[in-house]
Amino acid sequence: MENILKIAAQKLRYLSLTTYYNHYKKQPINPQQVLFLSQSRKELSGNFYYIRQAMKDRFVVKSVLLDDKIPYKELARLMAESHYILLDDFYPAIYPVHLRAQTKLIQVWHAIGAFKTVGYARKNSALTLTHHGYTDAIVSSPDIINDYARAFHMDPRRIHPIGIPRSDIFFDASYANKIKKELYDHYPQLKDKKIILFAPTFRGNNIYHAYYDDDQIDFRHLQEALGHDYFCIIKMHPFIKHRSLDLDPHFFLDLSSQREINDLLFITDILITDYSSVIFEASLLNIPTIFFAYDLDQYISERDFFYPYSEYTYGPVVKNEEELIEAIKHPIIDREKLERFKKKFVASCDGHASERFVNLLLGGDK
Repeated sequence: MENILKIAAQKLRYLSLTTYYNHYKKQPINPQQVLFLSQSRKELSGNFYYIRQAMKDRFVVKSVLLDDKIPYKELARLMAESHYILLDDFYPAIYPVHLRAQTKLIQVWHAIGAFKTVGYARKNSALTLTHHGYTDAIVSSPDIINDYARAFHMDPRRIHPIGIPRSDIFFDASYANKIKKELYDHYPQLKDKKIILFAPTFRGNNIYHAYYDDDQIDFRHLQEALGHDYFCIIKMHPFIKHRSLDLDPHFFLDLSSQREINDLLFITDILITDYSSVIFEASLLNIPTIFFAYDLDQYISERDFFYPYSEYTYGPVVKNEEELIEAIKHPIIDREKLERFKKKFVASCDGHASERFVNLLLGGDK
């Protein structure tokens, strides 16, 4: 009964939003207004940040983010008067609204590559308006256009392989040097250590039930097995909110509260992950990566991937802690497989994606 009431209340809110929108769409649209919408970000970070920087002062910028408590009447007005609306994840409130013909609803998906299935590409995806109505979307390589066309029910011609804006930093040497200095100055305990970045994705169906099975790793044993030469940064998925690990600060640093992971990659010697899209960013820096996939079969049955898992693993796949420790001590990377991986998934990431986005999709070169 509680879920039924929640769904009913949500439908009423969306009906209210639609009503307000239909009122405001009678007003002129602002051809230079760009609206950023997110229910997961508290600030213009990730792709939003780099697109905003590339826009400079040529546009009127508005945003409604996670902690912005504005009434639906105001949200409807902003949506109705904006020529461009940008999302970087799902945004449930917008799908029931019949947007104006002039409005460009652009999905700048937060993840690089095509890894875990999303949207209509997921197993047993119900007939839903989720990820519906995009006029344009961007991807990191021409080879994955059809994957996103399937995920978002879009014409492949509206999927633009221009690269992912937030990947631009990996081609900026001055930025990399600046970030390294800042991180080592702020966390001096990291200096002269082999830095392990532990960054798995979440388990669970959604943001409200996200978790990671910490019992798969005995962190104290991991520390004892590796010794003083290593230091481990833990970066859990932003969806995972509640954890209570007792970690030794001389060996572990939990930076899960940081929204973005990219800066940490500049000081990473070994990446440990599983099904996280961080493997695409790591590939741009040629970071040795260990795939700790202890629940691979279950994950495939529940979520699945766009391609066989073996096509993503340019490093060793391990299933338990002892295999993990051995892989850390003897890091390897399959160079030929890595190059094939990059050609397939990140070929359009070259340091100029933000500029291309503004020029192509926002008409910034006019």
